[in-house]
Amino acid sequence: MKWKTSIILLLSILFLIGCSEKTYEPKAINGETDICKVCNMSIAHEDYAAQLIFTNGDYEVFDDLGCLMEFMMETEESEIGAAFIKDAEEDQWLHVKNATYIYSKDYWTPMNYGVLAFSSKEAAEQYMKEHGEGELLSYDQLFDFNWGIHH
Repeated sequence: MKWKTSIILLLSILFLIGCSEKTYEPKAINGETDICKVCNMSIAHEDYAAQLIFTNGDYEVFDDLGCLMEFMMETEESEIGAAFIKDAEEDQWLHVKNATYIYSKDYWTPMNYGVLAFSSKEAAEQYMKEHGEGELLSYDQLFDFNWGIHH
């Protein structure tokens, strides 16, 4: 009888492990070989890099947040596991849904979209005080943002 209890317990644990949510981690960018999926430019400025991880574990890298957003808008949401963007001031990856964004036509980015990511609203506001005013944007607003030529 004891072995039946052990088997049931083992199967329960395996079931729970199989049902747990998959975690996605950003990978290191290789500036010599990584190419932006959208614009085909090398990732020369890694501090502006972005990446998308598919649910199947495949990665795509981007040289600018605008390229990532363009790709995400053309990709089925069910295929996207996670997406990350580099923090504008810290050498750290931010999950795109958790970051705070600011836009200004005067902010430089590799593809000139002018949108920067920050870990908090306070960090974004401090950046604007030091580098010129911008417009605060949330993750949801990025989908309605005009990613074309600055207007």
